[in-house]
Amino acid sequence: MTAGLRMGPLLRYVDWERGDRATVWVETERPCTATVRCADGAGGSAHTFTVAGHHYALIAVTGLTPGTTTAYEVLLDDRTVWPPDEPGRRYPASTITAPRPDTSEVRVSFGSCRWAAPPAGGEDPVGPDALDTLATRLASDPDAVRPDVLLLLGDQVYADETSKATREWLARRRDLSEPPGAQVADYEEYTHLYDESWLDPGVRWLLSTVPSCMIFDDHDVIDDWNTSASWVADMRRTGWWRERILSGLMSYWVYQHLGNLSLDELETDRLYAAVREAGDGTELLRRFAEEADEDPANVRWSYRRDFGRTRLVMLDTRAGRVLDERHRAMHDEDEDRWLVAQMPKDGDDCDHLLIGASLPWLLAPMMHDAETWNAALCRGARGPRWARLAEKVRRAADLEHWAAFPDSFDRLTRLLARTGRGPGAPATVCVLSGDVHHAYVAEPEVPGTGSRILQLTCSPVHNGIPAPLRVAFRLSWSRLGRWIGHGLRRHARVGPIETDWRRTGGPWFGNQLMTLTLRGRSASLRLDQAAARGRDRSRAVLRTVHERSLTDGH
Repeated sequence: MTAGLRMGPLLRYVDWERGDRATVWVETERPCTATVRCADGAGGSAHTFTVAGHHYALIAVTGLTPGTTTAYEVLLDDRTVWPPDEPGRRYPASTITAPRPDTSEVRVSFGSCRWAAPPAGGEDPVGPDALDTLATRLASDPDAVRPDVLLLLGDQVYADETSKATREWLARRRDLSEPPGAQVADYEEYTHLYDESWLDPGVRWLLSTVPSCMIFDDHDVIDDWNTSASWVADMRRTGWWRERILSGLMSYWVYQHLGNLSLDELETDRLYAAVREAGDGTELLRRFAEEADEDPANVRWSYRRDFGRTRLVMLDTRAGRVLDERHRAMHDEDEDRWLVAQMPKDGDDCDHLLIGASLPWLLAPMMHDAETWNAALCRGARGPRWARLAEKVRRAADLEHWAAFPDSFDRLTRLLARTGRGPGAPATVCVLSGDVHHAYVAEPEVPGTGSRILQLTCSPVHNGIPAPLRVAFRLSWSRLGRWIGHGLRRHARVGPIETDWRRTGGPWFGNQLMTLTLRGRSASLRLDQAAARGRDRSRAVLRTVHERSLTDGH
């Protein structure tokens, strides 16, 4: 029986230091040997490993020529399965671009919150998909400039907000009147979410030819994941949560985390080696997920990537939280030390520092103050009655960004300020985030820095936002919103913030992607939104709604 390609290929890691290596991820229909064969003679093979009856391979591609782009194909047991043999196929060959090690230019596109698009021709309740529309632009225009890397900053799948098609599939599998209802329950159901999200033809081709870096946010598991210690306790008392969290972590490791790692990191990853050696790694991976859930310090989901003279530090802002109300923190002390160690030092030749964090560091001021107020009340600043009420408000209003962890917010602010000072400081320090279903640019007032420090927020890629929330976000940025925020801080007996900031762009609403073009020590920003042209999704276009230099005059 011949093996088929179930999902992929996804081009994940590309080595910018050497320029001759990459990784390609695939899911196959049965155990086999997966091979990537490039037109220029580069390539690699890997035997599949198994998790919960599904078969995967992460193929190390070696022998690439720096500074070139080569087409590739995927073979399973020596039979070509990609590109698909489809008459009239709309998309060109998948390619791998190997950068020159001395390059000083990189284009980074980013966004978050992508709800699965409906089938081709189906009505889209939230408008055209920005990722799918980007794929159409790149496939139809050979002169279009492709991103060098795509950063997907959370909510790659929605485990708790499933589509109509998925709900129908779930109903054929189990009784939806039993918890967790129309949400996903186990690993098999997670694989269906990834099928729905990544088998879209345009997105499938895009991910096969543009390298990607990913990190989870709450909806990859459940809304408000790890909001508070009492939230975790409540979830653990249910009969379905344990299978959900273990399946969520297992599937994230397989579908997203593995591809984030460099080849050098993969060679020293003991779990990856054990899963491959075992053949069927289900129990190994399940034990890993159990340990990660019981003690987040057992695993690091954060990682670092260097793209020439641009450094990306991608942060886990979900799984590793410290939730003791007396010592709430976005990360534990070990993760904080790791983060400090990733900051550029003198002699690192880092022109631009990117901090990838699914949750924005700088929110609209009223939102920030509301979260700081809420955190103080939950800590007991106004007594136990207010603490109980504040916990209900925290969960209902999603008050769990950096501002809800005030000590972590202050530490990150000071760290970025220190990094931006000194003769070897990067030209820009940008925190890239999503989550809040609108886009904006914010800049802190940090005197004495040589770097321009910015919060760049872009969300959603494909989702909606109710009209009342749009009004609330606009209010949060207004002078009245600041006044309301100051009142909340006084009520909670919280002092003034150490650093102020202002919005210098937005808010923008729609399905959108931001792109940074970093060339030497210059940087520019572009925001593109997907705009419909009739009901046919294939006719949607990307329209640039904002473009600016980030370094001129600074």
